[in-house]
Amino acid sequence: MSEAVILVTGASSGLGKAIANGLATSHGRVFGTSRRPATDGGPLTMLVMDVDDQTSVNAAVQTILEQAGRIDVVVNNAGYGIAGAIEDTTPEEAAAQLATNFLGTHRVCRAVLPLMRAQGGGRIVNVSSLAGLIPLPFQAFYSASKFAIEAYSEALRIETRPFGIHVSLLEPGDYATGFTGHRRMTAQSGLASAYHARALRAVAIMARDEQANPNLEPVVRTVRRILDAPRPRLRYPTATAVQRALVTLEPFLPAALVEKLLTATYQAG
Repeated sequence: MSEAVILVTGASSGLGKAIANGLATSHGRVFGTSRRPATDGGPLTMLVMDVDDQTSVNAAVQTILEQAGRIDVVVNNAGYGIAGAIEDTTPEEAAAQLATNFLGTHRVCRAVLPLMRAQGGGRIVNVSSLAGLIPLPFQAFYSASKFAIEAYSEALRIETRPFGIHVSLLEPGDYATGFTGHRRMTAQSGLASAYHARALRAVAIMARDEQANPNLEPVVRTVRRILDAPRPRLRYPTATAVQRALVTLEPFLPAALVEKLLTATYQAG
């Protein structure tokens, strides 16, 4: 796919930026998006797209069609994370998390699927997370948004296969990106919360683990593998050996043991 036209959402920083720049040097013409105007970086063309707004999504897709004539690949990466106890998360905060991470992916897919069907094929890579397979304490709604992307992508893969469209899930573990600094604590997570100390301790451990792994190249290589594969798999976990092992073994372990491991890992007890 060296001449592909590629759309990467959330490409102004972190994994999205690394993926977009990596694909621009190897797989074709890349359009990255961000909510706010961003300077084009190297071979990358940046566009404004707010995945919370279908009109904004449609406008960015139309711009790509006007400039490149087609869209062969979409990497749905845009998103953010909220943290805090479930009890301390308002319905509005939860809805905003799901609106961006999950429905944002859906808005982009709805905009590009008719184009891919008309072209006779395409590739969609939805960025999930290992947290979409094993939920994290004090990040329940982030995990829920990624669980939703897992189910959505499984169904979308079956529905679109007859049109030559391949859907895959990229499931990163902990990586040092701007995601850590942009994680938002819920408004009710302050000192008055019964969960305050435990939530801060768990989130601090998550941040430490994320910042300990600054090399994003494995993620970029994995996306390249997905695009190069004649028949890409559904799931591509990209994480440390320990994290991958836990995800692989989790369905076979007693639920009580998994709870103990998570509680101990994040000192959430």
